[in-house]
Amino acid sequence: MLGFVNVFKPAGPTSAHVVARLRRIYGAYARDRKIAVGHLGTLDPQATGVLPVAIGRATRLIPLLDDQRKAYACTLVLGSSTTTQDAFGDIVDTAPVPADWRRRLEAALPQFVGKIAQIPPMYSAVHHDGKRLYELAREGKTVERRARPVTVYALTELGSESPSTARLRIACSAGTYVRTLCHDIGNAMGIPAHMGALVREASGPFVLYESRTLEDIAGDPERALTPPDRVIPFPTIVLDLRGSADFRAGRVVPLPQGSGSRHVFVRDESRTLVGVGEALGALLAPRKVFV
Repeated sequence: MLGFVNVFKPAGPTSAHVVARLRRIYGAYARDRKIAVGHLGTLDPQATGVLPVAIGRATRLIPLLDDQRKAYACTLVLGSSTTTQDAFGDIVDTAPVPADWRRRLEAALPQFVGKIAQIPPMYSAVHHDGKRLYELAREGKTVERRARPVTVYALTELGSESPSTARLRIACSAGTYVRTLCHDIGNAMGIPAHMGALVREASGPFVLYESRTLEDIAGDPERALTPPDRVIPFPTIVLDLRGSADFRAGRVVPLPQGSGSRHVFVRDESRTLVGVGEALGALLAPRKVFV
């Protein structure tokens, strides 16, 4: 079993619950209860949208996925801030929303485009002295957190849903906390704010309109799998019988042609994907062997 699944995660279950369900689906399909399954970046339980998951030997390819950009749509709720910076936390501050909030929003958004620094929220999975921050937060503790650099490639207002709620679209680097972004935008506007709804529209090459529900995947697991070479843009090299046998055995083989890339997918004469190789001059070294 080898491939990626673009799952549509509904609101409610955690990313770990979705992965566990997929492990049962593909474990039963492949008759392997210990099949490897791993996601490519979590979503908060209340968030919906794209959750890419690697199945089987594709989990070994996760470190090779260079495109880690994310795209989100969310609501920015003005007038109150919360402990979690989203709608599920306790309210810690409130203020009337001024009539000119749209002008303030328009002026604030450009400040958050480009390379910015974010302080991870207390309700996050970041480690601190051997504990997750959310574990400390549940104990009523607050610790100093170091700001982290992230990149916001685009940030636009899509419109408004109520007299005090705006819709935003964000394109950003991995590791960006959208709820922290909403909180910080509110601070720049001089208005307490938090994130309302959140939809992840894209994660690297995985996009929302191609995502599948868990029910759809369970109905046809094979059809839901996307081959690695449709996800990772490596060129493909075909080895002859001897070359593919040596590659499978972990031996360096002659590079049959210039790859133009550091990493390549390697297939045998039957066009079976046997692994990923690294070009070392005129040689090809096995880095991931699947068969």
